[in-house]
Amino acid sequence: MTAPENRMRQPVGGFRGLVHVLPVRIYYEDTDAGGIVYFSNYLKFAERARTEMMRHMGVVHPEMIKDHGRAFAVRRCEADYLRPARLDDLVEVHSHLLGVRAASLALAQDVRLAGDALVRTRFTLACMSNEGRAVRIPEALRAALEAFVLVAESGNGTE
Repeated sequence: MTAPENRMRQPVGGFRGLVHVLPVRIYYEDTDAGGIVYFSNYLKFAERARTEMMRHMGVVHPEMIKDHGRAFAVRRCEADYLRPARLDDLVEVHSHLLGVRAASLALAQDVRLAGDALVRTRFTLACMSNEGRAVRIPEALRAALEAFVLVAESGNGTE
């Protein structure tokens, strides 16, 4: 791999303890006519943050597909919209694993502004074969992911 290719594969954001944090600037393209973030764009921010969190964990989707014939796909998504983000805000997407099962994983992702939650999401990702069937997460990968599971004292998996 060449130096530029290697730099392009470097993870973005970083961990604070077991929580991955990805800063996201709100651009004009992210907003509606009223200047607030259009609701579905929060899911895009979550996808970017989830991808970067997994990259930090050593799970790179193109490599997972090539090496294992598997990829993670969203099976379930739940979102609570609490407050809007606005044009030019610098929000952070806080992501953490809640649990890892044989063929799926659960995670929480909150979009925050100055520490306050704007949107709270919960996702279930299924491990899928190239043929589109649910399959077990490879054991070595599962063990690596389990090291990042955050169990909150309150029991609800939030910070």
